[in-house]
Amino acid sequence: MNERHIQIEQALLGVLDPATGKNLVEAGRVKRIDATENHWAIDLEITNPALHVKKKIEADISKALSPFRPDSVQLQVHFLVNSQARAEERKVLPGVRRVVAVASGKGGVGKSTVAVNLAAALSRLGSRVGILDADIYGPSVPLMLDTKYVRPGLVQDEQGRSLIEPVENYGIKMLSIGFFAGDDQAVAWRGPMASKALTQMITEAAWGELDFLILDLPPGTGDIHLSLVQLLPLSGVIVVSTPQEVALADARKGVAMFQMPNIQVPVLGLVENMAWFTPLELPDNKYYIFGEGGAAKLAAELNIPLLAQIPLVQGIRESGDRGLPAALDDSNPAAVYFSDLAVSVMEIAHRLAAR
Repeated sequence: MNERHIQIEQALLGVLDPATGKNLVEAGRVKRIDATENHWAIDLEITNPALHVKKKIEADISKALSPFRPDSVQLQVHFLVNSQARAEERKVLPGVRRVVAVASGKGGVGKSTVAVNLAAALSRLGSRVGILDADIYGPSVPLMLDTKYVRPGLVQDEQGRSLIEPVENYGIKMLSIGFFAGDDQAVAWRGPMASKALTQMITEAAWGELDFLILDLPPGTGDIHLSLVQLLPLSGVIVVSTPQEVALADARKGVAMFQMPNIQVPVLGLVENMAWFTPLELPDNKYYIFGEGGAAKLAAELNIPLLAQIPLVQGIRESGDRGLPAALDDSNPAAVYFSDLAVSVMEIAHRLAAR
């Protein structure tokens, strides 16, 4: 170990690891330091690959090294993502048995409708269920679960900490940024602020004992997804798409993100929403407005299950607008689709847990 190497390592003692609060050296994050005349390279292990986390660490390292790094020397920080985060960093939601995320490659495919009705169907089948509306910029869970005008309270845990008490309706516990923002208020937050708000609704909330916590993720792939994946021990993810090619292309990217080596969240399967249109007056007719069987073909291609095909029917839209999920409405013929989806999710989650 040369003198320059020692000097760099000493400087890293002043840079904090965001996951543990220790400095990078004491936290065991520094895996390699290579310092030549014109190039310094540092390999760091991290557990959260979110872009804002990496940028913050890079800036802190650059600042720590600036007193003795010549302008002519190029600095490179290489991040090695440890997808198996250390146990002490993952002790969140100890009372929740399974965390299932519902994602989509793009917006407008009915992801939140599927998430809410899946939660409702699981509850109806006897599971203890919660749902976290992580769609920070377009929260819709309060409307669809008839809690739009309800506000969460505070409770104290055994250590005397004040925790957010989730709102409950239909036997489902829920939290959403929609509870804290006005109806006409846009949530114009940058990624780090949005991630912090979601972290608080997870780690500073009294979720209690649950069989399933459903996460309604924002559409697309980004910082919020990465932050949640690293914070929570996800049991699996469901990707929602419509049959049309544009939506399927984005769904493919969504599946690929969760299967990345540094993420590796089990993809429980695809849900094809708006699979066909059935008019109320012609209940036996099917019109494939967005194409036929696109998600089934994609599921076969990616070797993942097709969990459900949900039709485009007026009753599902009406149930969401009035705050009574179709899965809980015996008069709604679409209820059976969500019940079958819930049974499939329970079976796959149980099978994965038994491995």
